[in-house]
Amino acid sequence: MFENIIKNVHEKTPLVHCITNYVTVNDVANVLLACGGSPIMADDERDAVEITAICDALVINIGTLNERTIATMLKTGKRANELSHPVVLDPVGAGASALRTDTTFKLLKEVEFAVVRGNISEIKTISRGRGTTKGVDADVSDAVTDENLDEAISFVKELSGQIGSIVTVTGAIDIVADQSKAYIIRNGHPMMSRITGTGCMLTALIAAYCAANPHRHLEATAAAVCAFGLSGELAYDKLSKADGGTASFRTCLIDALSKLDANTLKGGMKIESR
Repeated sequence: MFENIIKNVHEKTPLVHCITNYVTVNDVANVLLACGGSPIMADDERDAVEITAICDALVINIGTLNERTIATMLKTGKRANELSHPVVLDPVGAGASALRTDTTFKLLKEVEFAVVRGNISEIKTISRGRGTTKGVDADVSDAVTDENLDEAISFVKELSGQIGSIVTVTGAIDIVADQSKAYIIRNGHPMMSRITGTGCMLTALIAAYCAANPHRHLEATAAAVCAFGLSGELAYDKLSKADGGTASFRTCLIDALSKLDANTLKGGMKIESR
């Protein structure tokens, strides 16, 4: 099942419009190219609404907000909805400031999102209206563990029903869920938290997978999370043999994603459903 999802990405080359942050924009573009998609970045509203119309999916990432880009996010999100393009939200740092939190809720109110992806603290902020996000990183007290996994799954399913979007919580254990079904994913490597932008990269990857699989967004999102986590594992294996560090890991991660095929994904997925 999941191997067909990655084949569709390779065959369709989905064009993904990313309104993202300037910290990670280059890595986001490279990950989209590596997975078989194509990136385009436009954040001026005089340009972005037209760009969205020619794309297959839209990413809205609030990592470096300003008044100009907020207006653009709202207009492009609504245009993508009109065209039935999947829109993926990355609420970077929601809970860390009033601007980020308020913008997240404004976006959720005015734009329909196929997927919302964040760390557990960002996702809890969406649920509670406030949070304890530490900058753009999750608060360790919020972490999903084997001990609280059942509770976390129920929470994510409930939130999905409330906001009408697939909710994806990423961390040591990843959860991808709609209101009726959840996938629990254990792919990945701790080294992925040592470089900036892995969450932003994954959000764009999810958008590409959803665009290429328009009637299977839940499975497409789960496949993207598995693919990225598995690429992290393969990257670390290569890195450890070369005695490399964090900068080399970033390169190895993108390399691994660019070489990932359906058979490798099928053999390396660590996934269960509930």
